[in-house]
Amino acid sequence: MTSHQERALPDGAVVRLARRTRVIDGGAALIGGAPPRVSRLAPAARRLIRDRAISVTGRAGRALAARLVEAGQADPDPATLPEGDPRDVTVVVPAFGRSRQLGRLLDSVRDDLGDTRIIVVDDGSAPADAARIARAACARDAELVVLPENRGPADARNAGLALVRTSFVLFVDTDVVLRRGSVRLLLRHFADPRLAVAAPRVVGLEGPRPSWVLRYETDRSSLDHGGDPSLVRPHSPTAWVSTTCVLARVAALADGFGTGMRVAEDVDLVWRLVERGWRVRYEPRAAVEHEHRASVRRWLARKFVYGTGAGALAHRHGPLAAPAVLAPWAVGVLLALGAQRSWSLPVAAAIAAVAAGRIAHRIRGVRHPGRVAARLTAEGTSAALSQGSALVVRHWWPAFAVAGLFSRRARRLIVVSAIADAAVEYARLRPRLDPLRFLVARRLDDLAYGAGVWWGALRDRSPRALAPYVSSRPARGR
Repeated sequence: MTSHQERALPDGAVVRLARRTRVIDGGAALIGGAPPRVSRLAPAARRLIRDRAISVTGRAGRALAARLVEAGQADPDPATLPEGDPRDVTVVVPAFGRSRQLGRLLDSVRDDLGDTRIIVVDDGSAPADAARIARAACARDAELVVLPENRGPADARNAGLALVRTSFVLFVDTDVVLRRGSVRLLLRHFADPRLAVAAPRVVGLEGPRPSWVLRYETDRSSLDHGGDPSLVRPHSPTAWVSTTCVLARVAALADGFGTGMRVAEDVDLVWRLVERGWRVRYEPRAAVEHEHRASVRRWLARKFVYGTGAGALAHRHGPLAAPAVLAPWAVGVLLALGAQRSWSLPVAAAIAAVAAGRIAHRIRGVRHPGRVAARLTAEGTSAALSQGSALVVRHWWPAFAVAGLFSRRARRLIVVSAIADAAVEYARLRPRLDPLRFLVARRLDDLAYGAGVWWGALRDRSPRALAPYVSSRPARGR
């Protein structure tokens, strides 16, 4: 709980428990958050929570709501926060080619925000493209800044940021279409004086006949963080947000994006802001539409590029860039199961039982600590198995591919991980693809991204980009 967070919640605001937050002991305790924790509630505090929501009225309600929001166990309902003034927002658009998409985006900005100031930064486009960009900007009364050479999205956004004089800036890429009301909804969250960035949900912009790749991306895009609002923190369920579209407080950005970064500049910015004590929030009730890549070649090329950013992130942020975050006992479970021996299941079960006992000891103040600890351990085991399979078929697949040439156990692990990973995701998403094509798309996605991770790690001489973070405590940046 912080005084800043309390000031962010005026009387009349409503804070709702996160979907992943569980109420136990008849309301006497909550389990959830990032990192997960048990929050015990006094009788007076319990009475403030009704239908999984807290109405902020008075000092006690404000303090409880602030405590749960800071813990990641609850989120403010933006509809109950004060309105912001969209005239205090400047829009910055980095553009490199894609003049048709630029015109579509600017039309949606004008439709949503009226005569707000728009700065289009042409990032060294070819002469013919530059002329079309200039016409598209002029037709929508947008200012144009032209960079003499292509310097990448980070530098292009920084060039626009340097000209912003309002309190807030909306960074939005050319292949986005704003939904009406999305920016105003994000703006409400800035009642929190420590909020630096608010990001909407990025959903697919579908054409009349979407390809199977586009249908996969619409349901499983790496830009879409799902339907649960949350704070954004490294090593949490929402560890980063894309600057495909974000609303930011100018005073928090300092010099903006990492100079010269062409990939992962959004992750780098978010992690630097969090490290400096600012908050970043993901708000899926505000949504924008994104034109995903529809051809296999362009889609895989982009996934590869995304992966290459891991090396730079590891250099800048150390263990925050780890491909997996595992508790020591979870590593023991994975190693035991991965050995595929007759003793594997009993040993894995014994390790999990010891972990459950330790958790039960830590939460012994709740009713039925053993039952709660068993459930937490089961969820932790499931998460570890998910991360372990991702290491096999995504981040470490080149190494496992070589091992598979010589080891039957390695081949079995690859097959089981590949099928289990796709099956779990298919059941979770219910995508508009048949299971076979979803499996193929999922594996191609991982192959391209994993290849990019290895290329970036080798290019940047950053083996930490491939190393999991093993600790019972959250990692800190460099």
